[in-house]
Amino acid sequence: MSKRIVITGLGVAAPNGVGIPAFTHSLRNSISGIRHDAQLQELQFSCQIAGQPPISDELKLEYFTELELRGFNSTGILYGVIAGIEAWKNAGLSIENNEEPDWNSGTIFGSGTSGIDKFRESIYKIDELQVRRLGSTVVAQTMNSGISAYLGGKLGLGNQVTTNSSACATGTEAIMMAYDRIQAGQAKRILAGSTGDSGPYIWAGFDALRVCSSKYNDTPKQGSRPMSASAAGFVPGSGAGALVIEDLESALERGATIYAEILGGNVNSGGQRGNGSMTAPNSTAVQRCITDAIQNAGISATDIDAINGHLTATTKDSLEIDNWTKALDRKGTNFPYINSLKSMTGHCLSAAGSIESVATVLQLHEGFLFGNTNCKDLHPEITALIDASKVPLKTIDKNLNIIAKASFGFGDVNACIIFKKFEN
Repeated sequence: MSKRIVITGLGVAAPNGVGIPAFTHSLRNSISGIRHDAQLQELQFSCQIAGQPPISDELKLEYFTELELRGFNSTGILYGVIAGIEAWKNAGLSIENNEEPDWNSGTIFGSGTSGIDKFRESIYKIDELQVRRLGSTVVAQTMNSGISAYLGGKLGLGNQVTTNSSACATGTEAIMMAYDRIQAGQAKRILAGSTGDSGPYIWAGFDALRVCSSKYNDTPKQGSRPMSASAAGFVPGSGAGALVIEDLESALERGATIYAEILGGNVNSGGQRGNGSMTAPNSTAVQRCITDAIQNAGISATDIDAINGHLTATTKDSLEIDNWTKALDRKGTNFPYINSLKSMTGHCLSAAGSIESVATVLQLHEGFLFGNTNCKDLHPEITALIDASKVPLKTIDKNLNIIAKASFGFGDVNACIIFKKFEN
């Protein structure tokens, strides 16, 4: 018999808001976190704007000891710990230094590349014959599972503690992995999410691919333009999102706030066959991921009120809309509302799916739909498929029941989750 799986905690470190209150305020008021980046300009990047969470030294000390911060140089782990611990506390769960691990709780917290600045620092020391000066935390900061290991230790988690990695689908996939583990009865709750490092050594490859926006360096807040006719590529971003996923029985037992329910979802790959490649999606697989997610959730395509899309502000945006119309068999005014958080944060890469899922859950819980900024000139290929009224430009106060969230990543990988407003 299937369990009901709910979300009881939220945490975020996003370019436009660190912490749920600041992030929610930004969503409602269309506040962008994209800024000019002096380092990218100095390094002669084509794209010299980025989305990066503003983290003060004071805030770091709320999550790390001074000893832990000595020699610490991993932005991804920093963002992930901040978001993860906020979600844990937000769920009403305590952080106790017990002798026994919490056998019922674990974490599945994804990342793309971990500790790249620490890698760079270490490589220079090694080349200068200073191996003994690397310090004792290099491995923990640079291993891909560093984020889940840090969270597992800080929270004393005794269930599965692991890190997944599936490019831009990482965060959405982590939530589905948590859902599946709880559904299988192997855990009561999982802290699920993902994180992404910031800085030129992460973003340079994308700049070299010429998929990043370079036309708005003097007007950063206008740079990320999903679904717009004047979109010029994605703006790189970073951060972390976290959700406490829990079975309903456990949540009710401890009187937890329930933000939303996960009805189901799907993860698949296009196998880089057909029109799919390392960098392009196989449309058949994308559509199948969506239809299989709907079937897994036990709903109809007509039940979906809104979509939080992947929509990166590249030439693939209109293809994504086309895939949604075919998967849902809904077009024109019959299409659900759709929005993209990337207009305010940029593309947070491995952190995108989790940050966007937090935004999706907040919309369900608080009854609003955030607007798409920089999208007054909706792309004509999109308006040929769906009515312009389905792409809100400003926040709408609206009680939504079901939102579909999808992420599509390099390697032709896809993930889609169906979130529902909670009703006991």
